[in-house]
Amino acid sequence: MKNYLTIAALTVVLASCQSSDNELAGLKKETVTDSVKPATDFKYIAEQFADLRVLRYHVDGFENLDLKTKTLLYYLSEAALCGRDMNYDQNYKYNLVIRKTLESILSMENHDSESEDFKKLEIYAKRVWFSNGIHHHYNNDKFIPECSEEFFTHVISHVEGDQLPLQAGQSKEDFIKFITPLIFDPTIAAKKVSLDSKKDLVKSSAVNFYEGVTQKEAVDFYAAQVNKKSEQNPMYGLNSKLMKENGKLVEKIYKVGGMYSPSIEKIVYWLEKAITVAENENQKASLEALVKFYKTGSLEDFDLYNIAWVKDTESAVDVVNGFIEVYQDPLGKKGSFESVVSIKDFEASKRIATIGANAQWFEDNSPLLPQHKKKDVKGISAKVINAVMESGDAAPSTPIGINLPNNEWIREVHGSKSVNLGNIVEAYDQAAGGSVVNEFYYNDEIKQRVIKYGSLSDKLHTDMHEVIGHASGVIEKGVGSSSETLKNYASALEEGRADLVALYYLMDPKLIDLGVMPNLECGKAAYDEYITKGLIVQLSRIKPGKEIEEAHMRNRKMVAAWVFEKGAKENVIEKKFENEKTYYVVNDYAKLRVLFGDLLREIQRVKSQGDYKAGHDLIENYGVKIDPTLHTEIIARYEKLKIAPYAGFIQPKLVPTMEGDKVIDVKIEYPENFTQQMLEYGKNYGLLPAYN
Repeated sequence: MKNYLTIAALTVVLASCQSSDNELAGLKKETVTDSVKPATDFKYIAEQFADLRVLRYHVDGFENLDLKTKTLLYYLSEAALCGRDMNYDQNYKYNLVIRKTLESILSMENHDSESEDFKKLEIYAKRVWFSNGIHHHYNNDKFIPECSEEFFTHVISHVEGDQLPLQAGQSKEDFIKFITPLIFDPTIAAKKVSLDSKKDLVKSSAVNFYEGVTQKEAVDFYAAQVNKKSEQNPMYGLNSKLMKENGKLVEKIYKVGGMYSPSIEKIVYWLEKAITVAENENQKASLEALVKFYKTGSLEDFDLYNIAWVKDTESAVDVVNGFIEVYQDPLGKKGSFESVVSIKDFEASKRIATIGANAQWFEDNSPLLPQHKKKDVKGISAKVINAVMESGDAAPSTPIGINLPNNEWIREVHGSKSVNLGNIVEAYDQAAGGSVVNEFYYNDEIKQRVIKYGSLSDKLHTDMHEVIGHASGVIEKGVGSSSETLKNYASALEEGRADLVALYYLMDPKLIDLGVMPNLECGKAAYDEYITKGLIVQLSRIKPGKEIEEAHMRNRKMVAAWVFEKGAKENVIEKKFENEKTYYVVNDYAKLRVLFGDLLREIQRVKSQGDYKAGHDLIENYGVKIDPTLHTEIIARYEKLKIAPYAGFIQPKLVPTMEGDKVIDVKIEYPENFTQQMLEYGKNYGLLPAYN
């Protein structure tokens, strides 16, 4: 599971946005001691366009690593980049056609390049790169170029036919007629992931995980594969496309020799090179198991890889590479390709390791029903990492925390790894700006607390969410996995469950006793932020008239709205309206903690018992609807701040120095031009054909 800038940010780390009030000037944020330090004169902000901000992150100390470690990071980074085409194709079957066309246009000398229409087309291309396709990376809506169709067809007509992704026998004129509506018609593939329970989720979603298949057919197909006598089933459907051939359902497996083979073959090539410079036997065994999975496509082999990966706790270098998260599948079955290559930050890891070492205490003292607590919390490995390369579903928009593997039985039997991406969080902190705190928090006392403790409380929330939250609780015997029982609500409920674990303990003196939190004022800041962002600030991301669909946003709204309603009689959270502005103010932090615990207990029960109706009701009643009057107000208030609400990253570039076939050094560069990097990626890592 990933923790996308939940508490940490709804812009560029909102918690650390500085107020413009004079009385707040001079306040310093209190942060836990980390070894990640701002790089001197490093430029964190690259550019801003549409509703997006492009940043850069620094890999502190890379130059001082030994050659073997640098080489390992280089090989793993190449493996990461070789998979990026797969994520485009998974997101929509014509994404690669559109991306390759745009790259052809932008790569040629163009006499129209200074025109306003051409600049609008460039922005559209940047949005496609940022979102790995033609749908918004967060709200899933299709976005349309602001230039005219006529201008697009004019520009593309000047591209040589051999530079366009034409199908066999297709003329350039026919290709233009084919691709233009794919880009400009808002009714074609209107929604990447639809979670509207009133519709067939498969048919109403544009993702390329299913073709010619109904929701019922897909659900029944995978339900039939589950061995109900076993508690160790793989995650069926994770690495395949389900479609009909001659009226029968068949899976196209992602593997060497199967679907996406050109990309996977190159991933295997680089992983096999990485094996030759592995740090230790456990890391070597993990990489070998991953290579085997890519060659066989067997999900049993994927489980064996995950078990081997969990055992590798001593290595400084780590990698996530594969078909991992299921957020982009409306049925929660299909894994999107992603890769995160990283190196451990040993000093900063002390905080998160302390939390992980006390996982059993947190489980024993949680408000869960006794039968839903883990009696023996297994092997939680927790650390802070510095990202070196991100790809696929993890880039340019990146998580700040990761907890894997996702298969529940592996977590229960073998344990899990939790990480906080330290240099990503640092980059957000360094790029932060604006006056969100001043605009959306009620009074100076709250503003001062959020500014002083917000950065630390964000880190602690991410740590607790990933290390304790996702690793907690058990499913009752005989109950299927959440993707089977809770279906399209599984992801939002799971993220809500992990958030609630974090929130419950952020007001517990135990964190003070452990030395990771200075006082309960830090916990109060976390509560102030969660309620304000869940009920107010995140609405700035939703288009007028729309409901909330993204899983993490549904989770935050559900949690905040539920505790607001349940605490209404005692005025635990008070809704205030002053100077034509709405605020939500926490009046009783202790009672709010109790409410968080109550909801945590219920969501764990829902998961443990597979109670679909109760899960449906929680999300639909509390996590989806938006008050239109409040929505209009928040959008207007946020627009005045002139801050792009989403951010992502240009990746570092690892450049080897070669002596024949031997790597004798690896240097790291930090590109500043997003367009240039994306064109370079398209040229060097465009491994898949346009049509798959």
